[in-house]
Amino acid sequence: MDENGKKILRILPSVDEILRNTRVALESDYTRALVADKAREVVDGIRKQLLAGKFTGIPQSRDEILSFVINKIEKVLRKLNRPSLRRVINATGVVLHTNLGRALLGCRALEAINQAGSYYNNLEFNLDTGRRGSRYDLVEDKLTRLTGAEAALVVNNNAAAVLLVLKSLAEGREVVVSRGQLVEIGGSFRIPDVMQQSGARLVEVGTTNKTYPRDYRAAITADTALLLHVHTSNYRIVGFTRETTVAELATLGREFNLPVVSDLGSGFFIDLSQYGYPYEPTVQETVSAGADVVTFSGDKLLGGPQAGIIVGKKEYLDVMKRNPLTRALRPDKLTLAALEATLHEYFDPERARRHIPTLRMLTDDKFYLYEKARTLAELLKDRVGPWASLNVLEVTSQVGGGAMPLAQPPSFAVALGLKHHSLDEITRKLREADPAVVGRVQEGLLLLDVRTIQEDELELLSDIIGNILAEEAGHCAL
Repeated sequence: MDENGKKILRILPSVDEILRNTRVALESDYTRALVADKAREVVDGIRKQLLAGKFTGIPQSRDEILSFVINKIEKVLRKLNRPSLRRVINATGVVLHTNLGRALLGCRALEAINQAGSYYNNLEFNLDTGRRGSRYDLVEDKLTRLTGAEAALVVNNNAAAVLLVLKSLAEGREVVVSRGQLVEIGGSFRIPDVMQQSGARLVEVGTTNKTYPRDYRAAITADTALLLHVHTSNYRIVGFTRETTVAELATLGREFNLPVVSDLGSGFFIDLSQYGYPYEPTVQETVSAGADVVTFSGDKLLGGPQAGIIVGKKEYLDVMKRNPLTRALRPDKLTLAALEATLHEYFDPERARRHIPTLRMLTDDKFYLYEKARTLAELLKDRVGPWASLNVLEVTSQVGGGAMPLAQPPSFAVALGLKHHSLDEITRKLREADPAVVGRVQEGLLLLDVRTIQEDELELLSDIIGNILAEEAGHCAL
C-alpha cells in the first residue's frame, strides 16, 4: 500500500466518532446497537478496500471521509428498513405478471380487506344461530350463483385445489388424462407431480397432438376413479390436432358413472372474445358442458386475490370438505373478504369490466392507450432533456399468468433511447427506485408499455426517470 492509502487508513473514523456526529440522528428510528453494528461493517468494508489497493471514490480529507462513511451507513440502514415486498410500477405490458404479483385488486376488494383486517368479524361464527359457522359459506353462494354449480370450495391456490380434488376422489386409484394436457406451469408445477403427491395413479392416453374419446374409453378399468381434463392455458398445440372436449368426456363419464374433473387453470366468468381475444371457455360454460368438478385460480383472469376455487356437484365437494387436507389448505379472512368483493362485481358484467383492474386493463381500447402514451411522453419530454430520445411506438402486450398464450393485444409504449447512459445501469437504478420501475428492453430501447401503467402513476414515473437521468448526467459530468 502506498502512502496515500496509509493516510486514508489513519483518518478512517472510529465507531464512537461516527455515533457522536450530529448527522447521525438515526437513534429515533434505529437502536444505537444496530447503528454501531452497521457503522462497524461499513468502516471494515472500506478498510478491506484500501488494503486491496482500491482507492477509487474514497475521499482523502478527515471531514470528507467522515461524511462519506455516514452516507454509506445511512444507505445501508434505509435498505434494511425498507420492506421486502415493495411497490413496483409495471411498465412491461404483461397484465398478469406472475413475478410482479399477478392481479391488482379493485377498490371494493381493498375496502373489504381493510374492514376484515381492522375489526373482528364472523369468519367462523353464524350470526343467525349464534353458533360456530364455516368460513367456506361466506363465498359459496356467490360462486354457485355465478357458475351454475351446486357447491363450491375455496383453498389457497389452484395447485392446492387440484391436489385436494385428486386426493379426495382418486387416492390409490387411476386417473385418465390426455398426454397433450400434462402441462407444466411456472415454478416447475407439473400435473404428473401433483397427481403423484395425491396418491392417484396417472394413466396417459392419446398422443401429444390428438386424443379421442375412444382413447379414454379404452383406458377405463374397474380401478379408474375419474377422467381429468386440463385446459392448456399456458401453451397451444396448433396444426394437426384433435382434443376431446369436456362435453365428450361428460358423456363418457355418465356412461361409466365416473366424475369428470376440469382444471381450467386461469378460469374466468366473462367471454373476452368480444374484445378481440381468442375464445376460451368460461367457468360457467365448463360447468354447463357437464364437468362434475371445475378448478381455477382467483388471481388470474378472475382478477381477485390468490386462491384456488373448486366448483361442481355437491356430492363430490362434500367429500373434499371432509378431507383433513382441506384445513391445511384453507384461505384466510383477508383472501375471503377480497374474493367475495371481487365476485360481487360480476353480477353486473359491465361494472366488473370497469371496476376490476385486470379486466379494465385487458379491455382498454387503442385510442385510450395511445392518448395515455402521449401523456406520458409529454410528461417525460421536460424531464429527460438532452439525455434521451422519446418516441411513442405501437407495441403488443401480453395477458400473462399462463393465460391466453396466443393473445397479443395491441398497445402503445413510450420508447426511451438513451444517448449518454448505460441501459443496464439505468434499468438497475429504476429497479432500485421507490417505487421500483420495471419496463422491457427491446433493440436497445427502454419501452414503457402504458397498458399496465396506472393513470395515477404517469407523473410519478416521469419524475423517477427524470431524476435518475439527471443524477447520472451529473456523475458523468464529474
